[in-house]
Amino acid sequence: MSTLAAPPAPVVARRRRLPSWSSMLLVGGSVVAAAAFAWPLIAPALPTDAQSAAPWAALALAPLVAIVAVLAIDGGFRSAKTLALLGTLTAVAAAVRVAGTGVGGVEAVFVLLILAGRVFGARFGFLLGVLAIALSSTMTGGFGPWTPFQMFACAWVGAGAGLLPRARGRLGEIVLLSVYGVLASYAFGLVMNLWFWPFAIGGGTGISYESGAPLAQNLASFWLYSLTTSTLTWDTLRAVTTVVGLAVFGPAALAALRRVRLSR
Repeated sequence: MSTLAAPPAPVVARRRRLPSWSSMLLVGGSVVAAAAFAWPLIAPALPTDAQSAAPWAALALAPLVAIVAVLAIDGGFRSAKTLALLGTLTAVAAAVRVAGTGVGGVEAVFVLLILAGRVFGARFGFLLGVLAIALSSTMTGGFGPWTPFQMFACAWVGAGAGLLPRARGRLGEIVLLSVYGVLASYAFGLVMNLWFWPFAIGGGTGISYESGAPLAQNLASFWLYSLTTSTLTWDTLRAVTTVVGLAVFGPAALAALRRVRLSR
């Protein structure tokens, strides 16, 4: 009596997880914001024209920040615990920023943005950066053309931490976050310099913006401008304080935040 072979087990194809529409919205909004930061390299203008145009660029970014932040909170991000946690960390980050005042380049809020982004992901880190700057600016009355740019720059700091690869061991993770903190500190200084560089100083110097000049020439002038005005001073101090904060508070804060994440 012949036996029939059992039919092969069905092959279940793995479905690739596609990015959510909110994630694509964050990416799209970030691309637009990056263009606004880099406008001196994209749309040549005289410094006098640039000074009058900059507030308009900031006003154009402000509603974009609000729209991206609101729409990024999709159905999977609306649990009461998640929103309560986001609100709590926003208040803490704003208080830390107000207390630190950013004097000399110190941005203690970077420590919280990096730790929260690492534990809760890129989207959470992005929203925390936006909301922390908005709340702290409201508390201090420090709104200005620079505020929307700060919102996106800090949002990128938090989001980048959520995109970092896995690390081996606690020490390895602190080292990874510290290296990222240094890079983020210098990158923050660069992008915040870029949007107002054309009218920050007068013309005719080796670090001045020159309308219509080749891209390579203006880039070289910008690098030199950033190096002499912030990279060696403000940005370096920001990098040092971020690394110290991550080394001192990082292990305990990561453990506490992960316990909160597991309890949600």
